[in-house]
Amino acid sequence: MDAKLRILSERLLRKSFEELSERDRRVLRHVAEHGTVARDLSQPESDLGARIADRVAAFGGSWAFIGIFALVLLGWVALNTVVLVTAIDPYPFVFLNLILSMLAAVQAPVIMMSQNRQAEKDRLAAAHDYEVNLKAEIEIMRLHEKLDELRMVALEGRFAALEARLDAIAAAVGADQGATGGAT
Repeated sequence: MDAKLRILSERLLRKSFEELSERDRRVLRHVAEHGTVARDLSQPESDLGARIADRVAAFGGSWAFIGIFALVLLGWVALNTVVLVTAIDPYPFVFLNLILSMLAAVQAPVIMMSQNRQAEKDRLAAAHDYEVNLKAEIEIMRLHEKLDELRMVALEGRFAALEARLDAIAAAVGADQGATGGAT
């Protein structure tokens, strides 16, 4: 198997097997074994904290969150300025500011965790895409080689047939000259 990998590496990638990265070697092994490289990267996350971070980030970045947040703020301001005789949080709404600061302090790291996880997923997807594309490119090169070989065999067959016809024509011309040369 190692010899086959070395031959494929030098013939198709024009590099020695030792010069290849581990990822390229893995793809070349899949090519040699006629195996698949593609795999499903959309497996559900098993980490509860990561799933919560994704959901918080998804909700925190939605129009629904903005709408609900605006309604809560307007409700709080209306409650403390118009509805209640003695406001729980009178203007300038210090308690509301404290709650908003705490919400931002918690929400920002959670969104960052979700973005970091998404960036890692994107890196894995890009690496996977590279492997799939490399394998496809190698397989296309192999198909081109096979087509070239078939074309060469067909051309050699046609040349052999043409040579046989030329030999037959030469023999017929030689026979005609011998027949006419002897009659004169």
